[in-house]
Amino acid sequence: MDLKALRTAIRTTSIVDNHAHPLLKAQHQDKHSLLSIATEANGEALNDSQSSLAHIRAVKQLAGLLDTEPTWTAVESALKAKRHWQEDAGSSPDNWTEWIRTCMQGIETLLLDDGLDGAGETLDYSMHDPFVTSKCKRIVRIEALAEDIIRRCVASMAAAEETRVVLLTIFTDFEREIRRCLADPEVVGFKSIICYRGGLDLPGIMQMEMEMPAAVEEVGSIVLQGGEFTRLQHKALNHLLVHATARLIAESISEHKKPIQFHTGLGDNDIVLTKSSPSHMQTFIADYPTVPIVILHASYPWTREAGYLAAMYPNVYADVGEVFPFISRQGQESVMKQILELCPWSKILWSTDGHWFPETYVLATMQMREVLETTLCDLVRDGDLNELQAIQLVQDILFTNSTKLYNLQTETTLPIPESISTTALVDSRSANKSTSQSRRDVVKTLHERGCKWLRLVWVDYTASTRCRVIPVKQALKALESGGGVGTWTNTMAAFGLLQNDMPIPQITSTGMYKLDVDWSSLRAGPAPGHMSCFSEFREPDGSETSLCPRTLLRNVVEKARASQGLTFLLGFEIEFVIMERNQTPGTKERFQPLKNDDGHAWAVARALADTGRPGSFNTILDGELADALVAAGIEIEQYHAESAPGQYEIVLSPLPPLEACDALVHARQLIESVAARHGFRVTLHPKPFTASCGTASHVHMSVSSLTKGDDKPEVYEPFYAGILRHFPAVIAFTYSNPVSYERMVDSFWAGGRWIMWGRQNKESPLRQCGGESDPTSHWEMKCLDGLANPYFAAAAILSAGALGVATGEPMVWKDCASDPAKLTPEQRNELGITDMFPANLEEALAALQADTALLEQLGAPGFVRRYVDVKKAEIGILSQMEEGERRQWIMERY
Repeated sequence: MDLKALRTAIRTTSIVDNHAHPLLKAQHQDKHSLLSIATEANGEALNDSQSSLAHIRAVKQLAGLLDTEPTWTAVESALKAKRHWQEDAGSSPDNWTEWIRTCMQGIETLLLDDGLDGAGETLDYSMHDPFVTSKCKRIVRIEALAEDIIRRCVASMAAAEETRVVLLTIFTDFEREIRRCLADPEVVGFKSIICYRGGLDLPGIMQMEMEMPAAVEEVGSIVLQGGEFTRLQHKALNHLLVHATARLIAESISEHKKPIQFHTGLGDNDIVLTKSSPSHMQTFIADYPTVPIVILHASYPWTREAGYLAAMYPNVYADVGEVFPFISRQGQESVMKQILELCPWSKILWSTDGHWFPETYVLATMQMREVLETTLCDLVRDGDLNELQAIQLVQDILFTNSTKLYNLQTETTLPIPESISTTALVDSRSANKSTSQSRRDVVKTLHERGCKWLRLVWVDYTASTRCRVIPVKQALKALESGGGVGTWTNTMAAFGLLQNDMPIPQITSTGMYKLDVDWSSLRAGPAPGHMSCFSEFREPDGSETSLCPRTLLRNVVEKARASQGLTFLLGFEIEFVIMERNQTPGTKERFQPLKNDDGHAWAVARALADTGRPGSFNTILDGELADALVAAGIEIEQYHAESAPGQYEIVLSPLPPLEACDALVHARQLIESVAARHGFRVTLHPKPFTASCGTASHVHMSVSSLTKGDDKPEVYEPFYAGILRHFPAVIAFTYSNPVSYERMVDSFWAGGRWIMWGRQNKESPLRQCGGESDPTSHWEMKCLDGLANPYFAAAAILSAGALGVATGEPMVWKDCASDPAKLTPEQRNELGITDMFPANLEEALAALQADTALLEQLGAPGFVRRYVDVKKAEIGILSQMEEGERRQWIMERY
């Protein structure tokens, strides 16, 4: 069970950091020890923290980020170098800013308590906006607010004033400020550190009258000191302030009540540990049922108490921050397990408790994602949650719960759990970058690769790969200005042109699509100095067009995931034939088989014997071509010689459908380009030699269910049964050219003419790759060639399979262990083999148009009409050619 969707959600979900503190200003950074980034200890106890598991883990992680040795000396030196960019001639403020952004990657917004000691040394809350996606908000610390008011009131009042009058004045001003904060949209909540001011054993409302004499006495002592005090360490007065804040929140007319956060549990040695348990707050919680109360810091070591209160009281929420990175990984995992023992995840929030140093943010987010992955994957594997539930849990804890509780308006909208992409399991350090950060990465990549030209690539309805080539200066200029939809355009005729650029009758020459460049698809090649990106086409208003091949496949995949919880992996085989240009005078044959191709056959070592000889294609394949594939980030599983003269096969590693098709198209471009630079010609013609094996592009598939798991027959059997049921229509996309049907012959390991499947049967069009003892959802489709648009083919195959799952298609076809062409009609009937594929493209198109269920599943009737129109036009052109001319014409283009 790979749980890719869950791991993707954990690593990429945006974080609403519901409790953090501001960063230090540059001039104050050296006043506080860097050791404090992984501990609450202070003074001499800081030195001992270096032998803690939390510190050792933090050093390793920071060393990885800083690319330095995993020692505190090396890490501290690297961090100080970043902090003191003014003294480094090779550095600039931008380097420091980029480091902060790196540390805050993945954070949507910060809710900042700016009342931490040394507040004058820190940045204003709004100055953190450039580092996150949505604007930051304030959490008002009520003790800090009260301290300022008390000092001001005592200083402004005559010494002869009665103490009760002073107390009344203080509370009048305090309540005025609380009301102002309640009306201020920049303030989203309040914070109390009464845990540090005597403990959490708050008296109930009924006991507050008894606190008044003590509060008057405490104010009197402050007056006698001239309003001077280090901190508001006055128990009765603190109790009154907290109750006043809760009362004002409860009385506010707003439908949305702003929460009060309470420090609980883990803290420095100024805390009374035994009174830091939130269990002491039970009476206070019950007294204010309409006031949202957030119990901070996982209440460590009182985590279960926090979980109990959040579970039992509708107004209580449990935050599980600060333990990241202050306790060990094992301790963090224990905290997550304990909070989930009883507490509904709809009541759990998360925070970094980041403060002063940007490293506190990145350590917290990295460690949290690691621990969530370990904990939740175990819960899913043990059957306590299914994957969709676990994804919802991640989104709620990291984003949704805080967004609702604090009434936030965020720029990011999370995808529904069923549509989480598994395309890239990104590292937590680069998770959820902002658009601007992504653009910076693209610019950096273009520079690092020495790019001179950017290709914007698409595959049209004739399966011709086309591109626009943009000077890199223009690409960089576009990226700097946003690089969004509409930066570049393309004619609406692009999806109605034939291979010779003749438009089909059904289109006009007017109208322009906007191109939406998928910068995540950026790859090196196919030529030196070139890089390539795939593009999707958009209507003039920016909306999707159903005619775009890439958009079609993406929507099919998302639909199957959202409606049925299905996920897929595809791995393509690239078969191709290497030929040489024919230099014979007067010949009509422009291409000829390789001269040095003695004994070429399937997987024979002899076919690769001249590897290393200058000018040999094997040398190119083993060297320059392999290097180009690696540089483009395309992984290959293996390569070998195939049966026809000069024929080879390269097997690509499996990827999610859209990425698999992108990799296939780009790999073909690399093969063609590298071969051409050495005077060779590549062809994907399905049957370049009449008497030899044909050329295909087999696709390996696996299907899994977010709710039922991997390799479950109840998932994959109806999926593949759906493909078999709709095969006559699907073949219109997988054998999309009239010459494709020249390869559809029996007894040639080419998939044959009969609709059937077989376990490890090379004669079947659909082959289950596992043996009888290890059945698997990994199957291979053999009736697909290089003249098919892979996005269309994949969309049709997956739609047919998803339709089978939706309808519970029974697997009426039995495993065929032999060549169906050599069976008697009675034997075929016994196996359920009753239907043959369409004999040509005309019949396949008719089957497609008649398959209303598949058309509905594809969800793009305009696309099917356009596809049929283009194919009929192709048939018209090719039908007028002689066999030799048609072969030559195809080889020139594919």
